[in-house]
Amino acid sequence: MQNIISVSHLQKSFKRHQVLKDVSFNIPKGSIFALLGSNGAGKTTTVRILSTLSKPGGGKATICGYDVVRQGDNVRGVISLTGQFAAVDEVLTGRENLNIIGQLKRLPNVKAMADQWLSNFQLEGAANRQVSTYSGGMRRRLDIAMSLMGSPQVIFLDEPTTGLDPQNRIAMWDMVKGLASSGTTVFLTTQYLEEAEYLADNIAILHEGKIIAEGTPNKLKAIMPQRGAQLNFQNEADAARAMKLLSDNGINVDSITQNLPSLEDVFLTLIGEKTKQSEGESHE
Repeated sequence: MQNIISVSHLQKSFKRHQVLKDVSFNIPKGSIFALLGSNGAGKTTTVRILSTLSKPGGGKATICGYDVVRQGDNVRGVISLTGQFAAVDEVLTGRENLNIIGQLKRLPNVKAMADQWLSNFQLEGAANRQVSTYSGGMRRRLDIAMSLMGSPQVIFLDEPTTGLDPQNRIAMWDMVKGLASSGTTVFLTTQYLEEAEYLADNIAILHEGKIIAEGTPNKLKAIMPQRGAQLNFQNEADAARAMKLLSDNGINVDSITQNLPSLEDVFLTLIGEKTKQSEGESHE
């Protein structure tokens, strides 16, 4: 599958503090990629570099073949960014917010496009209300709708469900899935591990400026050596006999379910191991 984003040995420092030390990954077109990390790990810094808001101190990154440093205008023409806080004008109505974005991008048929996105994000009933009357979930949906005006090939969602209640979070998950199924590549940063596990095709874990693990959710879970299997029997008697001597009694097992660790287990274990290694190196 064609990679739409390629990042190689990315680095970034602020004064004497090196936030990104060596970050590399590739993202296939039309997939959902989740970047996980603790607060201060460098997730937002990575997004800012890829969206041309900040320049890297080293390394290289391309989006749709365009270099994010040398070809920033081209990059901005194929991406959209939704930050951690909804960037909407509360004085204007939902429709007016969308219309302004369409006009700034010089899009054709702005009115029809605004109507379509209002419908897609279930905001038709609130289209002519001031955004100040919207709930947090509605503002976030409008914010993403504004980002999608012009159909960008890549959308960056920087912790998009922060502050949302469970119902709106699930609705946002469905929305993100829909974006990917329509061909949009989604780059997601999040602190919610269940969110990354549900949404992402691939996950990268960023810790102390480096990618310490990357892969599908199941591949990351397979890193953990301690796993087991759950055996389901037809009745308690069979289960009791099996505990005594399963193989000799020839008991039929209805199913075997592999017990993989949770993504949270993997994340905390990897972070803990890397932290211990760093502490050990600093004391040598």
